[in-house]
Amino acid sequence: MICFHSVKDYYLSGPTAVTLGKFDGLHRGHQLLLSEIGRLQKKGCTGAVFVLRPGHGPFLTTSVEETKLLDGMGIMAMIECPFVPEISGMSPQQFAREILQDRLHASHVIVGSDFRFGKDRAGDTQFLLQHGREYGFETKVFPKETYERTVISSTYIRDTLSRGEMEKANAMLGRPYSVSGTIIHGAHLGTGIGMPTINLVPEGAKHLPPNGVYYTLNLLQGRKIPGVTNIGCKPTVNGRFKGVETYLYDTQGDLYALPVETQLLHFVRPERKFDSVDELRKQLEKDRQSGREYFHEQGFLDRQSVADRDRTRTDCGRDDSCSL
Repeated sequence: MICFHSVKDYYLSGPTAVTLGKFDGLHRGHQLLLSEIGRLQKKGCTGAVFVLRPGHGPFLTTSVEETKLLDGMGIMAMIECPFVPEISGMSPQQFAREILQDRLHASHVIVGSDFRFGKDRAGDTQFLLQHGREYGFETKVFPKETYERTVISSTYIRDTLSRGEMEKANAMLGRPYSVSGTIIHGAHLGTGIGMPTINLVPEGAKHLPPNGVYYTLNLLQGRKIPGVTNIGCKPTVNGRFKGVETYLYDTQGDLYALPVETQLLHFVRPERKFDSVDELRKQLEKDRQSGREYFHEQGFLDRQSVADRDRTRTDCGRDDSCSL
């Protein structure tokens, strides 16, 4: 996929099938539009996603995550367009002529039923349907996708995530909600309690669910590894920043500096400060065992405990801060 950081940089020739919107989260509603772009690509169009990106977060998907997801869907081009006056101040007629017709060579415009554009949001789907042929393109408008009779939207998914309702959010996204980054060194505080962990710090613009413990799948070195993840500030050990820390089942090796994607499946409990490291250790053992049961039911782990082996494991390149 070719990424353009400004519509002025777009140079692809030939007819373009373009979809426009904020696309935060690339949820199931967005996926309907992208599926149509994929269909038109097979008919010879250049498929392009025009992302209208506001300048403030937090976002369900960062720019890097959006790029990776769109590339995985087979989209040919992505154009990032921040809300700048040169674009937001255009009349609908200007936008259709200067952006869709002259710059993108649009032959097909695919949008959701609530799409608005131009100065004071004056442009809408009716404008595109009524005037599109004047500018050389056909318009197709998709109705909003719903989940449990509620319209799926990025705002609704953020609200759902903020309540820790991971299964519901994941159903609307059509995939597990995830946090990505590079494994970093932590505080190395928990060698004695047998819970080595990996750590990452998410981008500041990334929307995070409530601080607490989650069951996760972790995409690492081509594998999906079950884990127990804490999102938060490590209050028991007086943590000073918010991070994502994961205990990985049955995994050894030097993992520092590797990329990892942590997929959040189920919210277990809120983060809390324990009175002692021993109290923390006991809770961690409960979390580890309940997690093994969860992943056994999901078909990812056997039920046999590996607690004894984990307790005797030497440092395998994972951090030992153990502050779940």
